[in-house]
Amino acid sequence: MSVLLVEAFYGGSHKQLIDLLQESVDDCVTYSLPAKKWHWRARTAALYFMQAIPSSPSYRILFTSSVLNLAELVALRPDLASLKKILYFHENQLIYPMRKSQERDFQYGYNQILSCLVADVVLFNSAFNMDSFLSSISTFMKTMPDHRPKGLDQLIRPKCRVLYFPIRFADVTRFLPEHKLQLRQTQSLHTSSSQDSPDLYEITKASSTASIHGSQNEPPMKKPSEEGPLQENDMEEMAHHLTFSQCVDREPRMPRPLHIVWPHRWEHDKDPQLFFQTLLKLRERELNFEVSVLGETFTDVPDIFAEAKEQLVSHIRHWGFMPSKEDYLRALCQADVVVSTAKHEFFGVAMLEAVHCGCYPLCPKALVYPEIFPGPYLYATPEQLCKKLQGFCKHPHLVRQHVVQVNTSTFSWDSLGEEYRSLLTAGPPSSS
Repeated sequence: MSVLLVEAFYGGSHKQLIDLLQESVDDCVTYSLPAKKWHWRARTAALYFMQAIPSSPSYRILFTSSVLNLAELVALRPDLASLKKILYFHENQLIYPMRKSQERDFQYGYNQILSCLVADVVLFNSAFNMDSFLSSISTFMKTMPDHRPKGLDQLIRPKCRVLYFPIRFADVTRFLPEHKLQLRQTQSLHTSSSQDSPDLYEITKASSTASIHGSQNEPPMKKPSEEGPLQENDMEEMAHHLTFSQCVDREPRMPRPLHIVWPHRWEHDKDPQLFFQTLLKLRERELNFEVSVLGETFTDVPDIFAEAKEQLVSHIRHWGFMPSKEDYLRALCQADVVVSTAKHEFFGVAMLEAVHCGCYPLCPKALVYPEIFPGPYLYATPEQLCKKLQGFCKHPHLVRQHVVQVNTSTFSWDSLGEEYRSLLTAGPPSSS
């Protein structure tokens, strides 16, 4: 085997990537540790892999995530130092959010910087991840009391590039309700005739025109240019007009309740507090909705989950992690809106999978999200999130008739696989 895949935290998106590479790239062999005790994996995985990885003259490439201290591994195993070493950042520790009671552990970010210095290629799953890491190195190193190294970002930057996380989107056609199947057909037609599809501009215009509360003096919304992607000004204007304050003619008399899904890890950095506070406000206003709370749980589950389950019991459709991928995708296909309240996100596989399943995304106007989602799908404040969901609860048909303007194929293995294969088939770095 010529390609070493080494993963110190074999779970979640880390596992998805390693499994995909193992399956799709020839001559790979994988060594991994279970996705438990993340902090101990970051501290000690190099010592484990020193013993676990057998020596072999056939190795040419080493691919690993930034959980592993790559500098320690190649120091402990000099035979691996000559390989082409590719380091993949799913997240970076320099801007990872800390809870108020915690103090940032310098070691984890320091390990990632060291790993970059010994790597030959440094990949990031988003431009936000790469830019935030490189721009934070200097400030991060200032926490050292003295003898601080300088210019580390300049040494690392030439090795860096963005290579989006590759998602192998499943065929979910059999799970889609009738209205989503019809939207998919509309979306297919849209690729050949933009006039036939109710795109982001059209649904925005319709909901704005239908508003009985809209000002007579409000300037008309301009159609964005047909050439090229939506411009930022266009997106902001559309977000302003997407009010959902009045139904359109096609609204059913008794629509099904809006189905909201939250498919994220049950941890503090995903800000479940904000999500559940928002739902409780909707409940207080006697709005009709259902909620599915999915995602993985780990050792320490925030107390808010048990509290919210009790308070929202009459609104719950699904609650808890679904080990079956089919059951998980079926639940996403049943939902109308997918919400992120994350305080930390460098890519967001769950959000893109939900969009692939026909959900309307609502994300913070921060972190990686503006890189992936157009402006109308972003909210800037908790109040905006609540207002958007309130409108959706009142008029769920508007969401169900909307074709989401996010091209998920950009992030698919079909689009990105060749780049990964190329990286993992090139020879070792030339010796200086």
